[in-house]
Amino acid sequence: MKSKKTNTCDHSCLMCRYVLQDWLGQIDLHRKNIRVKKGEQFITEGEEVRGIYFVQSGLVKVHRNLGDKETIVRFAKKGDIVGHRGVSSEQSVYPISATTLDVTQLCFVELPFFLSTLRINPELSYRLMLFFADELHLSEQKMANLAQLSVKNRLAWSLLLLHRVFGEGIDNEYIGIDLSKKDLAAYVGTTYETVYRTLAELVDSGAITVDKKKIFIKNRSFLDSLAAEKYGE
Repeated sequence: MKSKKTNTCDHSCLMCRYVLQDWLGQIDLHRKNIRVKKGEQFITEGEEVRGIYFVQSGLVKVHRNLGDKETIVRFAKKGDIVGHRGVSSEQSVYPISATTLDVTQLCFVELPFFLSTLRINPELSYRLMLFFADELHLSEQKMANLAQLSVKNRLAWSLLLLHRVFGEGIDNEYIGIDLSKKDLAAYVGTTYETVYRTLAELVDSGAITVDKKKIFIKNRSFLDSLAAEKYGE
């Protein structure tokens, strides 16, 4: 990773959007801009928490290892926070890893400065609380899906979620994120072979089309019905 001090920050991340205007100067003094190559891991699960990252451009996958299997927790795009799961009163290590899926520009601030920022900026603390609540709800939904939905149903739910998060402002059918089948399988909670076969089934049913790594939604109502369908129904 290449770290440098620069004034190119556009203040569009979660932290900069909700701090007091007078505090932006402090952020500029304390932040580091880091350029990360595609496929480079910049947080390793179990290592000591150094600070918090914000995505300025590019794409990041946040993942964990469960045994010998990788599970993708979420994807982070421009403006998103990464590393916040390491903020805790009971631990000092990151419970997740983070790896870039594209050439990515990151903004990094050390943990003590970030905690000071939270104390001084109540609007940021409030927004971060809501973000944690939304993330917890989504994590619980994904856990429930593992128990209640088949792979095809989970894949439909996941594609709809990715479209909601990444598809805004672009082609209405494109889910908005190019993923390898390996990463999509790790996000859905299945194997590469199963996700490959299930994508083909959804293509045959007319629900989606696939062009290399791009996935386009063609029949939203059909995916909606799959996403809501439980085992045995």
